[in-house]
Amino acid sequence: MQRRDFLAGAAAAAALPRLAIGQPAGSSVLKFVPQANLTSLDPIWTTANVTRNHAWLVYDVLYGMDAQFRPQPQMAAGQVFEDDDRLCTITLREGLRFHDGAPVRAADCVASLRRWMKRSSIGQKLEPAIEELSALDDRRLRFRLKRRFPMLLQALATPSNPAAFIMPERIARTDPYQQIQETVGSGPFRFLAREYNSGSFVAYQRNPDYVPVSSGEPSLTAGPKRAHFDRIEWHIIVDAATASAALQAGEIDWYEQPPPEIQQLFRRNRQITVEPIDRLRNPAILRFNHLHPPFNDKKMRQALLPAIDQADYMTAIVGPDPALFAPMGVFTPDTPLANDAGMGALTGPRSIDRAKALLKEAGYTDQLIRLIGPTDILAPAAMTQVAGDMFRRLGVNLDFVLTDWGSVIQRRASREPVEKGGWSVFLTAFASFEFADPAGNFPLRGNGTGAWFGWPTMPRLEELRDAWFEAPDLEAQQRIARDIQRTALDELPYIPVGSYTSLTSLRRDLTGRVPGFALFWNLRRA
Repeated sequence: MQRRDFLAGAAAAAALPRLAIGQPAGSSVLKFVPQANLTSLDPIWTTANVTRNHAWLVYDVLYGMDAQFRPQPQMAAGQVFEDDDRLCTITLREGLRFHDGAPVRAADCVASLRRWMKRSSIGQKLEPAIEELSALDDRRLRFRLKRRFPMLLQALATPSNPAAFIMPERIARTDPYQQIQETVGSGPFRFLAREYNSGSFVAYQRNPDYVPVSSGEPSLTAGPKRAHFDRIEWHIIVDAATASAALQAGEIDWYEQPPPEIQQLFRRNRQITVEPIDRLRNPAILRFNHLHPPFNDKKMRQALLPAIDQADYMTAIVGPDPALFAPMGVFTPDTPLANDAGMGALTGPRSIDRAKALLKEAGYTDQLIRLIGPTDILAPAAMTQVAGDMFRRLGVNLDFVLTDWGSVIQRRASREPVEKGGWSVFLTAFASFEFADPAGNFPLRGNGTGAWFGWPTMPRLEELRDAWFEAPDLEAQQRIARDIQRTALDELPYIPVGSYTSLTSLRRDLTGRVPGFALFWNLRRA
């Protein structure tokens, strides 16, 4: 598979004359080009990474997660466990306020957590273990558990989409399957609703009332969150050449996901740094719709395996340098649960002809397959082009629908069959920590309509996931993880299409960036 055509010539185009998009960035303003347009403002309703990045500016959480995957207090001052750890009382830090001036109360936390548990992979595991979740007073909330849940604080600290963001009670009472209509948090920046223009511009203002935690070191979503800029501006620029020229001219400070051709251009510029946004690789998947033909049939899903070449998908994102991508199963490479169980299905000989034969054996008779994907976000756009080429070579009846990422996010939530506007397949990527274990790997769920978009029903995966939560030590977790991967690569809730190093580009005078994803606290101009 050749590199996708729509990026051809982008590096050369970056040098062409064009109109300036704005004035050079000032010392108190950070100008940023996000990976995609921000179409949804609700980080509980959607798992889109661009919405996650928005949410970490605006909201705070009871506990953050450091880079070693350890929970650390954020809004919480601390916690007390009693009754053989079946009773947990969390006390809020003093002086917490929402952006509208209202104090943060335990009742706000309770309502926020109840909404979050309905949509979060680990929250869905926690909710049945709770006998009662209540506010004791304005600063104390209490979990009364039916049984011990050793990962309680890890669950509250998970940075995986969706994280347990705290909102005012009136907003948190919104149906978790409906989008919120108001964006009010208590985090280090305020969302400026009046300036929001989807497809063009998003702005945030430093929250003068925000008090970071007083101890620890900044690490992923844990530690002090110090806002050094008075204002953060997101400029939605889908054209790589325009964004590239703006970064080179100093009109923007940070380009989140430049394509490989542009990265090579930036490496020759002494004023720009190109660096991994995360220390680990990002997993990527091809996701099926399990509700409707043809991929509600396991044999149809399995038939695609010989046609999947992970190197093709990863080269399309990062270029041909093999140091920037790696094969993977269902867990992030170089994390404790990564393993080789069942990997022959992805690493054995690749063959389009074999996949064609398996489709025929599975009963494929020219049923419509609708592949949906974006044109305006690097990784999913690149992978969708590779998948489109694969389906064409397989000779299937393909409806290839390309649109903007925001529309894909909306459309993938539809459970309608393809003849009523639904979808069959889409591709996307995730942050490294989301696939580090079964708790955060929400596409790995097999709980039917309660699962992530695609809605697979796979009881064996659910049984193994439950067993993983009960495992007494890492060795036992690793054994179960092998069974999980072997089962997943047979049942195929999704097909892993590889993992890659996501590179980001910033002006060299920016220092203090916290690795992980697009985090804006502690970042400052030197």
